[in-house]
Amino acid sequence: MPADRRRHRTKLDAAARDRGIDPSEGRPPADESDSATGPRVARVPEPHVHDTFSVDGIDTDRRERLLELVLADREDVSAVSATARNGTVGIHHSPSLPRDDLRETLESLGFVVDPGDAAFETRRASQFASARVAVAVLFGLMVATPYIAVLYPTRAEWLFYDPVTVQYLQSILDSQVATHFFVNLGALSGIAFLVACGPRIRGALVALAEGRITNDAAFVGGVTALFGYSTLAAFTGFEGTVHYDLVAYAVVAVTLWTHFGVDDPAVDPTAGEGSTPETANDADEEPIALTNGGR
Repeated sequence: MPADRRRHRTKLDAAARDRGIDPSEGRPPADESDSATGPRVARVPEPHVHDTFSVDGIDTDRRERLLELVLADREDVSAVSATARNGTVGIHHSPSLPRDDLRETLESLGFVVDPGDAAFETRRASQFASARVAVAVLFGLMVATPYIAVLYPTRAEWLFYDPVTVQYLQSILDSQVATHFFVNLGALSGIAFLVACGPRIRGALVALAEGRITNDAAFVGGVTALFGYSTLAAFTGFEGTVHYDLVAYAVVAVTLWTHFGVDDPAVDPTAGEGSTPETANDADEEPIALTNGGR
């Protein structure tokens, strides 16, 4: 994250200067008993509640740290966690401190705060996107491994093993074992497609219902046709090549490109609750909040 070159020029810097807060001192542990290693923690009184805001403008490590220090300086605030990566600010505070007051405080410091529960929607959408990437990559590897070990040598035998080994692999594919083999490949590639490309599938269905042909519709239609062709080749008398590997490769490529290359217009975020009470893990102990920016 870039360094902040706007020292003492923003509303946040002015607020920190008025409170005598020096961000160069770092973020010391809130409790002397806290270890020097591991995540920084703060004691949160049991009655305190937690609110999360989606904030635009936390663009440096210094501003992230400074925002936490300024907000934590309030009497009714027990812990603050600002995360520039997700653009969110989590605040543990007394129930007597309204959420609207916290929003006004953030806005008075020069930040743009999304209305409603956009913070939860953003965080949930980010979690779902990461889960789709994990499913695509893991299931793609599980499909690619049998192809590399069994199918590719029989299709390009001069690149792989000796003729005896290739003949043995071909005999496996010609036996009843091949049915279970292709069932596993079809299930893995199909699940990867449905889970990782779920938002694209929904977007394609909506577009087709409206009579529009979009990139998502073309992609979903192509992968579905390829999956159907492979299924016919694997389980019927239709003479063809089983291409579940291409289905998996397409799913992995599109999912990675969507996640790391461009913003996904088909993200289907799920809204959460606006604020939830912070309950104690033990009746005799106060809850603990992580306050190291979510890292």
